[in-house]
Amino acid sequence: MGLERVSRVRDAMGLYPSFPVITVGGTNGKGSTSVYLESILRAQGYKTGLYTSPHLLRYNERIRINGRETSDAEILAGLEAVEGARNDVSLTYFEHGTLGALWQFVHAGVEVAILEVGLGGRLDAVNVFEPAVSVVTTVDLDHQAWLGDSREAIGFEKAGIFRPGKTAICAELNPPQSLLDHASAIGAELLRIGHDFSFEQSADGWNYHMGEASLCALPMPALAGTHQLANATAALASLSKLPETLPVSITAIHEGLAHASLQGRFQRIRGSVEVVLDVAHNPESARALEANLRGNPVTGKTFAVFALLADKDASGVIEPLTDCFDAWFVASLSGARGQSGEGLAEQVRKRVTAPVNVHDNPLAAYQAAKLHAGDGDRIVTFGSFHTVAEVLPDATTSR
Repeated sequence: MGLERVSRVRDAMGLYPSFPVITVGGTNGKGSTSVYLESILRAQGYKTGLYTSPHLLRYNERIRINGRETSDAEILAGLEAVEGARNDVSLTYFEHGTLGALWQFVHAGVEVAILEVGLGGRLDAVNVFEPAVSVVTTVDLDHQAWLGDSREAIGFEKAGIFRPGKTAICAELNPPQSLLDHASAIGAELLRIGHDFSFEQSADGWNYHMGEASLCALPMPALAGTHQLANATAALASLSKLPETLPVSITAIHEGLAHASLQGRFQRIRGSVEVVLDVAHNPESARALEANLRGNPVTGKTFAVFALLADKDASGVIEPLTDCFDAWFVASLSGARGQSGEGLAEQVRKRVTAPVNVHDNPLAAYQAAKLHAGDGDRIVTFGSFHTVAEVLPDATTSR
């Protein structure tokens, strides 16, 4: 990991965006925060570029211009521009894709770009582009092999997207000291949730506060879960620091919050059997999933379809959800990072009393769960982007 190679190719491409860049990092919530920013800015009429990862079904999902997934031809044009400039410089899949996405944004004439960090922050490819505002949503244990095995180590990596003299938004209520120290050491203008800006639910929606300014009776964010208020608040705090270049109206804020969309984040597909798709794959996101399930009860039973990569904290993901399911349908994931269903099922059985079934892949597990489910029941598919991606087509076409 490092920025030297990707910086060399950026320089060879002359890729220095003239539009403002908002960089969004964090363990969880960065995708949601990014789409709130995109949705609000689009509602105001700005031409936006949004770069996120990973994708669920198509690579095109990663790159959106004005809310539209870019075409294969546009993606290829960006990648060919990178190939033409890199000479003998070796690039990773993500680095190549990041440079190609920014090339597309520049050539499409976007007025603002939102870049979601892929991994960590300090050494992530998006960090070669200078942000006007940087956002860290949350800091929790994930990708420890790359980022470190403590919140302090991971917090330092996340804080690497902050810049001297620029606004740094932190939506983590209790950030690691390493993040605070780094922001102070470089002279970033750090604004923290619960200190410099905040939110509160109200009878008619929710309220946002920063200093003497308040926005009241805001519509609940379109994405489900009370934790989404922190993500939406981080987006509003970011936009409040760009009033000269990107002013937004209260009308655009209302419209943007109400219409933001993101697949796989407590995505509910209604029917006689409700299906929930959630990419929760670490302890923090599992706790959010548990809160969402309890806040949205069903009349019948709830079944889990669960598969997890081998390098994830299985016990930390399972623990918050031990009492949430009437049966578990556990599956294997293929690939170098995959984990066998049998091995994962053993970890589930140690913690739950509900029946645990094992299947070859997530789709087989989901289809087995459908056979057990009746009217008023719910099937919850979670554990990985890979898990949701395998189930999503069937879940959305067979309703």
